[in-house]
Amino acid sequence: MARWIESWLPGSPAGSPANVGHPGEKFGLPASGVNATAPLGRRFVAIFVDWMIAYFLTLAFLGVDALGAPNTSWTILGVWYLLTVLPTAIFGMTAGMVALGLRVARTDMARFVGVPRALLRTFLIALVVPPLARDHDGRGWHDRATTTIVIRTR
Repeated sequence: MARWIESWLPGSPAGSPANVGHPGEKFGLPASGVNATAPLGRRFVAIFVDWMIAYFLTLAFLGVDALGAPNTSWTILGVWYLLTVLPTAIFGMTAGMVALGLRVARTDMARFVGVPRALLRTFLIALVVPPLARDHDGRGWHDRATTTIVIRTR
């Protein structure tokens, strides 16, 4: 029997059915290979790649002297936000996701993620905690709020 606190935690055994299959099964995704749910490690590396691209682009425009400036981190965040929202809305993937073989897909399998979903999803990723609170399918709060899931493309 689950403890009472587990009943409201996302991805807790108490909130999940007893006979759960592989991650993504309820969305019709395979257990492994192409179109399977993406592992957490790959997702973190993809975000890291995107963050480094934003970091270097910001420094390319502001110069290396901007490293000590108090607003540089906010500028990097803004550049990362734009570099994440636009490609995710249109293509379903960012540069980091392409490098790691990942893609954001809607759970209703519509073709495009769309701008409103991409805006909300990226904002929640920037808050850091939503991607860490995951369910059985590997979807964080940001994916659950936008009805998306990250899948493998290779």
